[in-house]
Amino acid sequence: MDSKRLLDLTLLIPGSIVYGPPLVLAAVAVKLDDGGPVLFRQPRVGQHGHSIDVLKLRTMTTPETGPQRVTRAGRLLRRTGLDELPQFLNVLRGEMSLVGPRPLTRYHLDRLEAQSPGFSRRLRHKPGITGLAQVHGTRSITDSMAFEDAYQPSAVADLRILARTVLINLLGKQRGRRAVNPT
Repeated sequence: MDSKRLLDLTLLIPGSIVYGPPLVLAAVAVKLDDGGPVLFRQPRVGQHGHSIDVLKLRTMTTPETGPQRVTRAGRLLRRTGLDELPQFLNVLRGEMSLVGPRPLTRYHLDRLEAQSPGFSRRLRHKPGITGLAQVHGTRSITDSMAFEDAYQPSAVADLRILARTVLINLLGKQRGRRAVNPT
């Protein structure tokens, strides 16, 4: 087991204790909002181009519950980043890391690679729930690529990124910065 995987598993335990109760409350809110399913699964591209199903709390209505729109609970979940918490299961399964480039859909990855050759270099790292590009609030492909190219996995770097992620999500969106949910 490499040191990054060991750090992920070590931090999942306290992370699950801290975020477990808000996750349960958020799941109940999603279910009560419109009665639809709690989790949303979306195929994304993982490390080395392998497909993974990324888990999120559902923030949109389903065709069965009405026209496609963000739910009341979904607005809060997106603003705080709580919709990302089910990805702890992706980390536990080894498909994702706590820190790394955000996993994209195949469509978006192919489109961005066509616009900016070399964009798919991001696939050399395991995708993460958060990353260097997210905590810097990047919006452009060029900026995102620069941060992801600069990212060198280490315990110190990952702990700093995780601390900034928690702070950003506690404060919510600020001056155009997105919470850790750019995709």
